[in-house]
Amino acid sequence: QVQLVESGGGSVQSGGSLTLSCAISGYRYSVVISNRYCMGWFRQAPGKEREGVAVIDNDGRTSYEESVKGRFTISHGYAKNTLYLSMNSLKPEDTARYYCAVGGPYCERPWEHGMDYWGKGTLVTISS
Repeated sequence: QVQLVESGGGSVQSGGSLTLSCAISGYRYSVVISNRYCMGWFRQAPGKEREGVAVIDNDGRTSYEESVKGRFTISHGYAKNTLYLSMNSLKPEDTARYYCAVGGPYCERPWEHGMDYWGKGTLVTISS
């Protein structure tokens, strides 16, 4: 299996920054990253459906949801066992529980349909 554990959530004021981390482990993970894959961040705000925020594939290509373009950056560590989401210029509408996920083989919309493994999420709250 593959385990994903998010961290880095918290409460900040509008305009602030946060960086989320996702630690990825498990005996199947070496299989996942030896092939084509897609990793991503998703979020779910209270009363709303979960939405994709950003994804990155094994070639390092990234895609972002329109509302976060220019503010959020997705990346992973050299060993690809940590996924990051750097969030700047945060807005109250960014308030949500943020989840990381891994799947593949391609990052195709809707992104979450291709994800096989999910973390439990970390809460981000932005106050105005």
